[in-house]
Amino acid sequence: MTVGFHRMAEGSVLYRAGSTVVLATASVDEKVPAWMEGKGKGWVTAEYQMHPRSNPVRREGRDGRGKAPSGRTQEIQRLVGRGLRAAVDLVALGERQISIDCDVLEADGGTRTASITAGFVALCVALQKLRAAGKLDKPVVREPVAAISVGYLRSELALDLVYAEDSKAEVDLNLVATRSGQIIEVQGTAEGEPVPRKDVIRMMDLALGGIEELTHLQEKALGGAGVDLGALTIPARKGS
Repeated sequence: MTVGFHRMAEGSVLYRAGSTVVLATASVDEKVPAWMEGKGKGWVTAEYQMHPRSNPVRREGRDGRGKAPSGRTQEIQRLVGRGLRAAVDLVALGERQISIDCDVLEADGGTRTASITAGFVALCVALQKLRAAGKLDKPVVREPVAAISVGYLRSELALDLVYAEDSKAEVDLNLVATRSGQIIEVQGTAEGEPVPRKDVIRMMDLALGGIEELTHLQEKALGGAGVDLGALTIPARKGS
């Protein structure tokens, strides 16, 4: 993670996971969308885009340039937005919007999960700047959030799939969760035969272990860039 890679955005990170590379930026707008005005809380939204040369062969055109975003693009950016909103107390954020832009520069599987993990880092950098400017008077982060994929390949499990594994997996499961294992979203489908419940549980347990590790890597990268994640995070209630 190269935190602060984009010098114009309030928050940014160049995120590399194997051969998948995502640039995530966070932009702060000191107002919320019209439909949220007067509700006393903020909003976090996301957009997702594949660079035309993110794959070995150039993709024709860009989403939004002469064509509407594909169904896949819309589905992924909604997933990213939901995942990152779950990380933030929107009331503590105040009436402002933070937009997370995730641009996939190189793709080798796991682009949606990498976008969520990177997006959280960019979001925290932007929140730190708001805090330093005196615009946040209380912690706003509920808990670190990350995402990862797990594959079921001939009864064996693989964590954080590359494309070659993803294309052969009997199940490709994407999981978004917090450091403590609170689940935000699960996406998974059997491509052929049904999968035993016990194996789905195994997949989720493996993913949660990976997410816990990713959140510690996020915190380390943020700390190296001068962002105190602990100061941004709402203290846990006793007994929770």
